[in-house]
Amino acid sequence: MKIGKILTLVVIVLAAIQFIPGTDHQNPPPTGAPQWDSPRTQELFARACANCHSNETVWPWYSNIAPLSWIISFDVRVGRSKFNVSEWGRPGRNDGDEAAAEVRNGSMPPWFYLPAHPEAKLTEAEKAELVNGLVATFGDKEAQPGKTP
Repeated sequence: MKIGKILTLVVIVLAAIQFIPGTDHQNPPPTGAPQWDSPRTQELFARACANCHSNETVWPWYSNIAPLSWIISFDVRVGRSKFNVSEWGRPGRNDGDEAAAEVRNGSMPPWFYLPAHPEAKLTEAEKAELVNGLVATFGDKEAQPGKTP
């Protein structure tokens, strides 16, 4: 009996939060682009990274369902604020020199992104290719003297 009431309450809450205005799924126009070292690096980046690190996010259907919509929008905002290839050359922070290290150490793409985006799971060879291409395109903070990784 108690479980039925709890489930009913959960359903009511989930239905109610759908009416809370969320963020709209904006893809602002690009204002700049990096000079990629190769089309292959650009292709691997687009496959594994661009949804959060460019203004070319593909918003899946479930990104319209709260509370997932809030989490996904937050992740995209954070990703774009740290590193956005669609706003290359913008004043402020654009940590291209950290991109290779993030892929190299397995931080990117994050584990929770991969189940819904299997195309972003790179083989070890593709990962090495992407790391090398990111280093050639953006540099490598880990390799720069006087900087801590």
